[in-house]
Order: sequence, then structure tokens, then C-alpha cells
Amino acid sequence: MQQDNKVKRVVIAGGGTAGWMAAASLAKLLGKALDVTLIESDQIPTVGVGEATIPTLHIFHRLLGINEQEFMAATNATFKLGISFENWKDGQDKYIHSFGFLGKDCWASSFTSFWVKGQQQGVASQIGDYCTEHLAARRGRFAVLPSRDLNHAYHLDAGLYAKFLQKIAFDHGCKRVEGKIEDVLLDDDSGHITAIKLDNGQTVEGDLFLDCTGFRGLLIDKALHTGFEDWGHWLPCDRAIAVQTSCTDKQVPYTRSIAREAGWQWRIPLQNRTGNGLVYCSHYMSEEQAKAKLLANIDGEPLNEPRVIRYQTGTRKQHWNKNCIAIGLASGFIEPLESTGIHLFQRGIIRLMQMFPLNGINQNDVDEFNAQTKFECDNIRDFIILHYHLTERTDTPFWRYCKNMDIPDTLKHRMNHFKAAARMFKKDGELFGETSWVQVMIGQGLMPEQYHPIVDTMSDEELAHFLSTIKANVSKQVDNFPDHYDFIQRYCKSANM
Repeated sequence: MQQDNKVKRVVIAGGGTAGWMAAASLAKLLGKALDVTLIESDQIPTVGVGEATIPTLHIFHRLLGINEQEFMAATNATFKLGISFENWKDGQDKYIHSFGFLGKDCWASSFTSFWVKGQQQGVASQIGDYCTEHLAARRGRFAVLPSRDLNHAYHLDAGLYAKFLQKIAFDHGCKRVEGKIEDVLLDDDSGHITAIKLDNGQTVEGDLFLDCTGFRGLLIDKALHTGFEDWGHWLPCDRAIAVQTSCTDKQVPYTRSIAREAGWQWRIPLQNRTGNGLVYCSHYMSEEQAKAKLLANIDGEPLNEPRVIRYQTGTRKQHWNKNCIAIGLASGFIEPLESTGIHLFQRGIIRLMQMFPLNGINQNDVDEFNAQTKFECDNIRDFIILHYHLTERTDTPFWRYCKNMDIPDTLKHRMNHFKAAARMFKKDGELFGETSWVQVMIGQGLMPEQYHPIVDTMSDEELAHFLSTIKANVSKQVDNFPDHYDFIQRYCKSANM
């Protein structure tokens, strides 16, 4: 059903990364047709620990015309080529989920089948040797080359990133209103939001409202009672403790994810400090135990008091409800194991701009927005569950639960399909492609039992030559890359270094 009222006034409730990403995008790309206002309170801190990204951020930056060197210098950023997973398989293992692509596919089969037979024949080395980004991460090398795809992401200071985006928003006419949200006013007939009332008595009216109020979900949940789909039975971690430390070594071009007794620890290297945190399940570990575990496993001096973050894993049953769209943590939360938080922020924003209801809200657009968002979130959810469930660890109650828990049918199908025939198919709208799924599945011990028969059209000598040529080319490329730390010093050194 078409609403009569055109959307001219957009009100963004909440700042932080999500709020200012939305403000900068709407103001710069649609600002001539809109009045964009962001409400933010200096008294309410943002979560601000989502400091690792994935390569899709390049799409967002291209849309806004953001210069990589300027952005990186302003946010103390370093480059990220993937994530190092330590102790996830059996408690004594390590593998890397890297960006980029593996080897060379053919029309009928991916490179994985060739690699599987190579493993059986004893002529293939570890799968990461056939991916430039994987090898570069292990060697601590990096370069931005005009001729290469942008298969890198960033480690960044989330607070500084919000300030960087804030300037773009202000330059294109966005207004900021200071104040704490006291009430959300609804139309008696339609149930749509008409205005937000602040604690200072000010009322901010709008036609479309973006809820960027974080876990509180003041608009989408507290006002509109949208409902929440809880994923805690699949992703049982519900707490995180974060602390920043001084740098003790050269920054590596990857995030570290270290499995612990009841969760996992992150280490994110920025130019001027290291971000650390422990994600854990409060059913198996107390807050005091978690804090002690984190502080006992950090390098460098703590720069702040450890901060506890409580959360519920899951998603809103609707991300667009009436004239409110939830962006960021207000829309749901998937723990940051694969650094998908900022990606979901930007996908919600871009999806909104693609379906922007300038002439009034159309229910078809609302339904499509929600369907696309759910599909993408479900895919990411399955990928995160994979890390926990596909394990050989039984050394603690937490890991025994994860190993034995029931999992979504969509994930069962994907795992069984890969195990049976080394096959992996990406559907439209899914974030993670075959390279990602393959690296994690193999890294955690799931090896295919068969490979595609087209591989057997190669002789053993041809297969060995095929694999060795790809490996040699990857190694040659990485040999020409400079040291990651040295490259940052020349390319995007922060004034805070």
C-alpha cells in the first residue's frame, strides 16, 4: 500500500559507526532531496570495538569517494588480509582464512578438486600456498597494486572512523542534534513514528527514522515491538570484555582469533595500539574469570580499564518496520568472529538507498528489504556456527556443547555437500564465497572424500605441474611485496604513530 506522504525528512537516532555511516551516505548521495538529522548524546558511549573489516568496505568507500590513504591515516588503520584462527580445531592448531581467491578454476570444477587430488597424490602443499593474500599474510608482506583486485580490508579505530564520516556528513548538510532520547511518539492510526522527544524537551520530527541506538533498539524494539529471533542456542557466547594495549611488535596484516576454554580472544593491530577482547559464554565462564583470562593473555601495557559488553546473538524479525529501519546493532548482532559487523551496517544503508521511499513507503519495498536482509544474515550466521560446530575439541563443557549441538539444515547441507564431493556453490546475496567456506572447512578438519572427475583428465605429471606453477606464481608475487609495516610508514602513516 502506498503512503501519501513523501519522505523528505530522515532522522537518524544514534551516532557511532552505524549512525555516521548512514548520515554520510544519505547526506552525500541523496542529500539534495532530503533533510538529514542525526540525534546523538555525548553522555552515551558507543560500543566502538568493531575494529576489523572485510573487503566489501571498498564498495562503501567508492560510493563516498573516500581516499584510502587519507582514511587510513585518520583512523590509525592497518591492512588486513584475513584472520588467523588458533586452537579452533583441536586446541593446538592454526590456520588462516584469507581474502582473495584460491588457485585457478575450470568450467566444471573449482580449484579445490584439483588440490584434493594433489593432496592424495602427495604433490600439493597447504591450500594457502595457492592464494596470494594467504601467503602474504603469513609472510607479513603487503602492497596496493593498481593492477590487482582490492582483496584487502582494514583494522581501524572505530571512534576515529565515526569522526571521519561525521565530517563528510556535515560537509553535505547533515545536522546533528545533541540529546538523550526520552520518548518515541507514534501516530495513533498508522502506528508510524512521528517524532522523537529528547530529555531537554526538544522534539525532532521526521518522515523516515533510522534506528542506530545499538543494542537498546529504542525505536525498532522499545517503540515498535518488532520482535527478535534469538540464535543463542547456535551461538552461545553472550559477553565480551575489551581492552586496548600498547604496541609491542610490528603490525601483522591479519586479525588473530584465539580459541579459549569458553569462547575466543581477538587481537587487532592498529598503527598506534592493539585492540584486544575476549568473547565468551557466561554460562561457562564468570566475568571475573573472563577478565583474568584476557589480561593474562595480552602483550603490551593496558591503556584503559577492561570494558564488559553484554549482548544477545540474533536478529530482528523485521529490519524495516513501518517507517523505521534498524541499522547496526539495533538490527541484531552476529558476533565479530568474521568481522561482519560494519559490512552489515553498510549493506543495510546501501539497500535502503536502492529502495529509498522518496515518494512514500511501499510495502513491496519493505518486504523485499526484509527478505534480502534475512537471507544475508542467515548465511553469515551459518558461517559463524561452522567455526564452533566443526571442531574436534572436547576438553571443556563449552566445546563439547558446540561440537554436539544441532545446527541449521542449511549448514548441514553445505557441509555434507563439500565432504562428499568437494563442491561449494554460492547463491546470489550470500556474503561468503567458496574460498572462504573451503578455507574454514579444511582448516577445521573437514576434507572432501572425492573430487570432480574432470580432474582425472589431467595426467599425474600435468596435475603436479599445474599445482607447482600456481604456487610458484603466488610466491613470486609475494616476494615482490614490501614488509607490511614498512609499507604503512610510506603509504598512510598516522600522525598518532
